[in-house]
Amino acid sequence: MRNSFVQQMLIEMERNPSIFLLTGDVGFNALEQIEQRFPDRFINVGIAEATLVGLAAGLALTGKKAVCYAIASFMSMRPYEQIRDDVCYHNLDVTLVGVGGGFNYGYQGVTHHTIEDIAILSALPNMVVVNPAYAWEAKEATKALMHSKGPAYLRLGKNTDYPWQRSTNQFLLGSGIVMREGRDIVLISTGNMLDTALMSAEKVEIETGLSVRVISMPTVKPLGVESIMESLSRGARGIFTLEEHGKFGGMGSSIATTLAEQSLIPDLFRMYTLPDRFVKSVGSREFLLAEVGLDAESLAKDMITYIQKKI
Repeated sequence: MRNSFVQQMLIEMERNPSIFLLTGDVGFNALEQIEQRFPDRFINVGIAEATLVGLAAGLALTGKKAVCYAIASFMSMRPYEQIRDDVCYHNLDVTLVGVGGGFNYGYQGVTHHTIEDIAILSALPNMVVVNPAYAWEAKEATKALMHSKGPAYLRLGKNTDYPWQRSTNQFLLGSGIVMREGRDIVLISTGNMLDTALMSAEKVEIETGLSVRVISMPTVKPLGVESIMESLSRGARGIFTLEEHGKFGGMGSSIATTLAEQSLIPDLFRMYTLPDRFVKSVGSREFLLAEVGLDAESLAKDMITYIQKKI
């Protein structure tokens, strides 16, 4: 996804001379094109994320659009006070880009696992939170954020090879994208769990005979409520959510709150998230997801068991 981000940033920085990109000494083998083409608007502040965000806020106060780029766990947590007080309080035009959300840096251990970023950043007033699923969504999200104003967080993960791209897809901030049609069950996924969602949906449909709709939800805040309500209006009996994030404060809990507020909790509702504990194993993203039961096989099995118990 980061290559799609970089290619779109080259287009946007060419178009808009007020865009600055700042990095916390990361982005090697990715950001060099930006540095070479726009050396006066590329700033490496070093491993100093608080300074990174503070400098971005200063640029924004002078009318610039500042984009901060760092590893997701460090982008969201180390400069949290600066994000809150310098950026969000003043509603400044600063976009935070967190690379490697979830378990994408699994080999580096717990310090690099990003399991709470969506929760803590969604809690901030004025903040938009975007979590694309694959390269096209990352490109379109970058374009949308570069054409909008205000604080935003873009979480980038690992691109996968699942064949999902369609010419009819349309990206809008605050809107879901239907990736697979179905009527009975709605599986809503955010971030790069979309391939797992699609594979699980196929298994569930074969085993239960229920049709499963899959929605990609790249914008977590503001939430794509319309696509959820539209699915319920079509007679959906259940909603499942899937994300590479902790249970509390993520997309699933936002959907549950939205449904509860409108008294629309369906007969079947289940959230699939990372467990409420630190995963201390070290390994690839795929290894860690399987360990916590977020691989396609484990998910489908649990969904099938849950459905069969409930209906």
